[in-house]
Amino acid sequence: MTMPDDRIIPPHGGYRKLLSYQKSEIVYDATVSFTRRFYSRRDRTVDQMVQAARSGKQNIIEGSMASGTSKETELKLTNVARASLEELLADYRDFLRVNGLPEWDARHPYALRLRELNRQPDADYETFRKGIEHENPEICANVIIGLVKVCCYLLDRQLQSIESCFLEQGGIRERMTKARLQRRSAKEK
Repeated sequence: MTMPDDRIIPPHGGYRKLLSYQKSEIVYDATVSFTRRFYSRRDRTVDQMVQAARSGKQNIIEGSMASGTSKETELKLTNVARASLEELLADYRDFLRVNGLPEWDARHPYALRLRELNRQPDADYETFRKGIEHENPEICANVIIGLVKVCCYLLDRQLQSIESCFLEQGGIRERMTKARLQRRSAKEK
């Protein structure tokens, strides 16, 4: 049975295509690498940072999967992803501060190079490996900070898009009611 174009449950779950998800996966992998290298395994910060990175990635997945039946849930989970990544950003900034290392400003040559790399289509961990796995913790932390900032920017835009989609298309209850009324109307004719 084919579904009409105005299905009650629209296509959803395409999180792997979301740039926010792709970047969050890089951030997660980079955070695991970073914490293994620059923190003691017993340091509670390791768990906090890895969990914040994981939460960012996993909530994008969960929000995408829930989007077909609940824009509210998608919005909430996408916002949780955004909040988790903001927490992670603060952890990297704390690392730099307590170690007396600078955070690069937007005009720093390496920050400019990072911006170029972020614009490459299909950029993945390999694209950023040299910076993420650099022996200098200043470079590693700043590269990951740049990736987190991009992810946060993308999630901000995604939240705006989800909101616009809801305002234009409504939620599942509206679609269900509309479909039921259309079916009833068609039967009466």
